[in-house]
Amino acid sequence: MSLAYDRTGSGRPLLLVHGIGSRRQVWGPVLERVAAGREAVAVDLPGFGESPDLPAGVTPTLDAHVDAVVGFLDEQGLDAADVDVAGNSMGGGVALELGRRGRVRTATALSPIGFWTPRERDWAVRSLKNTYATARALLPVAPALYATAVGRTLGSWQIAARPWRIPADDAVASHRALAEADAFLPTLDVVSRYVFHDAPELRVPVTVAWGQRDRLLLTRQSRRAMKVLPQGRHLLLYGCGHVPMWDDPEQVSEVLLSGAA
Repeated sequence: MSLAYDRTGSGRPLLLVHGIGSRRQVWGPVLERVAAGREAVAVDLPGFGESPDLPAGVTPTLDAHVDAVVGFLDEQGLDAADVDVAGNSMGGGVALELGRRGRVRTATALSPIGFWTPRERDWAVRSLKNTYATARALLPVAPALYATAVGRTLGSWQIAARPWRIPADDAVASHRALAEADAFLPTLDVVSRYVFHDAPELRVPVTVAWGQRDRLLLTRQSRRAMKVLPQGRHLLLYGCGHVPMWDDPEQVSEVLLSGAA
């Protein structure tokens, strides 16, 4: 299937994969820094942003999304020896699974899914469902809500440690992308069952970076990732939340580029 994407910059490609309910433009704050020395390839996952849904009858598991991204890489002529991947949240799980399949050179995961306990998973699912319902209910007033720093804080506290830094237009566009993503609930119900497994199969260099102030996939999950992936490089993104790109673009860019070196 064809996925919506943007390609900018030049050099060895770095594929950027967003989280559930998000869109490729969420990487905007880091694109200029990444594209200074790499080709940044930001993609919309199936059913999100401008990408079509998965084909009828395909269950929206994490593997199904990985399959779609592998098809995209093949379509774009991006070989495993030439492309690195970085993903956030659900996209972090996609990045790790691409690494497991040997489809990329390196994998960087920012606050990835799959390292939760059942209680932590249930908290994340309830929180996301509430956020989705609220986004749909408030869609008509989103421009007014995000026009002020206080409104952006109320609307984006779950994903950002410094939500007031998100420009109003970007906050509204992300709110709309979530509210209009019909694939959100079916995907969440299935992908939330994912638990990272079989770490020895993941033989490419791996970086896992967690937002120090992650309020969705709580930072303590980073310690579990360290135990499960002892061969990886593990970092904290200081002062950052679950979706860290607006919190500290410079810090996030450095992690992306060093992980894909």
